[in-house]
Amino acid sequence: MARPTMDPEALISMFESATAQQGAQLRKAAGDATLSALQGRELSLKNIRAALKSVADAASLGAAKNAGTGVDAQALLDNAVAGMDDALLKAVDANRVALEQLVAQGADLREKHLKKALDDLDKFEGTMFATLKKTAAGAGAPLAGAWGQVLEKMQAGGTLSGAQAASTAEQMAEQMQATVRSSRAAGLRAAQALAESYTAMVSGVLIGMSDALQKGSSPKAPPRRK
Repeated sequence: MARPTMDPEALISMFESATAQQGAQLRKAAGDATLSALQGRELSLKNIRAALKSVADAASLGAAKNAGTGVDAQALLDNAVAGMDDALLKAVDANRVALEQLVAQGADLREKHLKKALDDLDKFEGTMFATLKKTAAGAGAPLAGAWGQVLEKMQAGGTLSGAQAASTAEQMAEQMQATVRSSRAAGLRAAQALAESYTAMVSGVLIGMSDALQKGSSPKAPPRRK
């Protein structure tokens, strides 16, 4: 199966010609592009960072070209960031599904590969913020102010995916403790083998879930943190 790929030029063009009334379309386009960049790869922080950077750079370049038309550049970037956050919500849910499958097979979330998976979930929001800061730093004068406002709002309110990631990590840790207390399931050796290919497993789950985002649905997210 061919790996899905995002089209930076198409995204640039869309943000370059966007109007104030196209917010929902821009958000969906950024979300779909992020998912396309992630699908078919191990869902590691490195690959998440690369996907976010590609989409953020394309949206930023398109918004910069649109800056002279009177369109609100901050609104364009807000929609891009919201779309990327939507895609990361899918990635968080893919992690949750994969972790639940492993725990059901007797995996111990204290095992190093799965402990790292939980630790990485807590880093989703920081990874997104750091990546957007890099894009903002390279955007230049036309978008410096707009990016500054977007990042300030994001830092103050957090992201939906970051809140859900933290909640998922906490819930899975509690589930693991309950499983360990009740009994140690058989097949730990097989579960460990699955754990060692965890990020590839999550990527497979994410591909299976992609249709839901394309149809406009997304997992229910907790309210933004204050």
